[in-house]
Amino acid sequence: MILCLAGLGALGAALLFYFVYAPPPQQPHLGGRLTRASLAVGGLTRSYLLYVPKGLPKGAALVMALHGSDGSGARMRLETGYGFERLADAHGFAVVYPDGYEGYWNGCNIVGDYAANARNIDDVGFLEALGDKLAREIGVDRGKVFAVGLSRGGHMAYRLALEAPERFRAVAAVAASLPAPENFKCKPRGRSAPPVMIMNGTDDPLNPFDGGEVTLFGFLKRGTVLSSRATAQYFARAHGKVELVAIHGGGHVMPQPYWRAPRILGPTPAAPDGPAAIWDFFARSM
Repeated sequence: MILCLAGLGALGAALLFYFVYAPPPQQPHLGGRLTRASLAVGGLTRSYLLYVPKGLPKGAALVMALHGSDGSGARMRLETGYGFERLADAHGFAVVYPDGYEGYWNGCNIVGDYAANARNIDDVGFLEALGDKLAREIGVDRGKVFAVGLSRGGHMAYRLALEAPERFRAVAAVAASLPAPENFKCKPRGRSAPPVMIMNGTDDPLNPFDGGEVTLFGFLKRGTVLSSRATAQYFARAHGKVELVAIHGGGHVMPQPYWRAPRILGPTPAAPDGPAAIWDFFARSM
């Protein structure tokens, strides 16, 4: 019996390792500088990582890269395979990785018991203030600020498009769809939205491509969301430029050639190169 239990335990550990472990991506040689800093806003001290390529020109663009649930800016760097920093070196823009409140962003969904949602943290105000601060400190153009988010970060990107459309030139949401009406708390400002790119996997085990409940094996419930197509139609009706990219066979991941996400999140296609496609969309929106 003891040997049997030990064998089952070993099998369980092996399966857990297989589905959850993902080796970190190899860090590329980057020519810029990465710094950690903080900003006091809304009675809170909020932190972020900032990557500035060598010789950043005055008036350059700024890309805000927003991490997923229970994540951090440092984690977002890894999960994008340092893709935005590679692009920043090549195209001359800055990248900032803000940290959500206790690892989460206060998106548009009502359902969710994490602190950012329960305390109604003003993440829109934080990210607006962060853009203003970096415009002063490193000279980026406040009219060329973009936001890209993965998973929970994608939901935050949607909120920026809806509630601060004049402050963000374009946004991109990966592995995220808008909450369904009964799960929606955002208050759109005005009748227009900035350009929006939606990049969702058709085999996403958390955020269903065709809409429904956001959950992982019955855990991490976030309420219901619209389908990817309905999300795109919502922003199209808001007179914004919209691109819906369906990653066929893709999971709850940023497609890229640099890193494979844990298998529990579904497949990580090497193509298209998600960061490169998103930067191309941003560049065309300037």
